[in-house]
Amino acid sequence: MTIVETSEEALQKGLERCAQNWQRSVTSGRMSQAEVDKRKSLLTGSTDFEGTVGQADLVIEAVFENMAVKKEVFARLDKAARPGVVLASNTSTLDIDEIASATARPELVIGMHFFSPANVMRLLENVRGTKTGYPAIATATEIGKRIGKLPVLVGNCDGFVGNRMTGKRGPQVEKLLLEGCLPADIDRVMEAYGMAMGPLATGDLAGLDIGMAVRKARGTVAPIADAVCAQGRFGQKTGKGWYNYDENRKRIPAPEVEAIILDVAEKMQVRRRTIDDQEILERLLLPMVNEGARILEEGVAARAIDIDVIFCNGFGWPAFRGGPMFWADRMGLKAVRDKLAHYAEATGDRNMEPCALIEKLAAEGGSFAKGK
Repeated sequence: MTIVETSEEALQKGLERCAQNWQRSVTSGRMSQAEVDKRKSLLTGSTDFEGTVGQADLVIEAVFENMAVKKEVFARLDKAARPGVVLASNTSTLDIDEIASATARPELVIGMHFFSPANVMRLLENVRGTKTGYPAIATATEIGKRIGKLPVLVGNCDGFVGNRMTGKRGPQVEKLLLEGCLPADIDRVMEAYGMAMGPLATGDLAGLDIGMAVRKARGTVAPIADAVCAQGRFGQKTGKGWYNYDENRKRIPAPEVEAIILDVAEKMQVRRRTIDDQEILERLLLPMVNEGARILEEGVAARAIDIDVIFCNGFGWPAFRGGPMFWADRMGLKAVRDKLAHYAEATGDRNMEPCALIEKLAAEGGSFAKGK
C-alpha cells in the first residue's frame, strides 16, 4: 500500500501516525510487534501523484470532506489511473454520483467509507452510486474482507445510512443541551445503555470541525455546537472539545463548555429543567429509528438487519442490544409510533413525526425484521 500526499511533511506525518497507532495496539496487547513490523514493511509513501496512481490497482481517496476538493482530486485520479481501475472515495456524507461526474468512468466509482478510528472499527460502508457497476462493488467488497473489515453495501444519499441516521439525532442533542443537560449527562446515559462512547465524546474523537464544515455546506446551524467550535474546541485533536483532554486523551468535564451552554440558553430564552435518563435515551434513539425506517422505504438499505450491522460495527452500538431497528422491534412499533408523535409535538422537531413505514407497521402489528 502506498500513501500519496501533497508534501513530504504531510507524508511523514501520515506515516508516523500509522506507526503510532500500531504501537498503541502493541502496548494494549491487541497486536504483536512482529505484526507491526510486517505492516510497516508493506506501507510506503510518495508525493508523486501521477506516477503512483498510474501503477495502482485500486485507488482510495481520503481528502477533506469538501465536494469541490473531491471532484478536483477525482478528475486528476481519472486521468492518472489505468483503464479499469476502481476509484473509491472515503467520504462519509457526500454524493457519490456527483463525485463520479468528475470522471469518465462513473461505473468504476464507489464509496468506501471507513469508520473512525479506521485501524480499530470493523465496519466498511460501501456506497453504490447510480452508475456504479458490479465489478466496482465486487472489488470494494473483496478488498474489505481481505483487510479484515465487515463490508455492508448501501445506496447513495446524504450521509448514507450511519451518518444520515445519527445526523437526525443531532437536533435532539442540541435541544437536550439547551433544555437542561450537560455533555456528560448525555454521554452517561448512552454509555449506560451500552454504547462504547456517547455522542459528544464520539464527536470529539471524530473532530467537531468536520460536523461544523458539514453544517456550513448545508446552510444549517447548531447554536451550541457552533459556539463550541468558535472557541477553537475541535475535539481530541486540539485537546479540547465538548470535554477537555489530558496527555492520555482522558476526557474531563469542561467548565468552559458549561458556560457556553448556559450563555446560549439564556440568549435563546430557554428555561432549563431536569431531564430524566429515560427521556434522554428515547429522544436520542427514536429519531434514528425513524430515519432508519425512511432509509428502508427508499431502498437505501435493503434490510433492517443491514442497518443494525452498521451500528453494531461502526458506531459502538452494544451488540447485545441488537441495533436500533431491533431495539425498536423489541419495544413494539405501536409504542415507537406513539413516543415519536409525543416527542415531535413536545420538542417541535418534525423529524420525530412517525414516518409512513412506521405508521403502516404499527397499524398492522408488524415489525422491521419481518417487513410487515
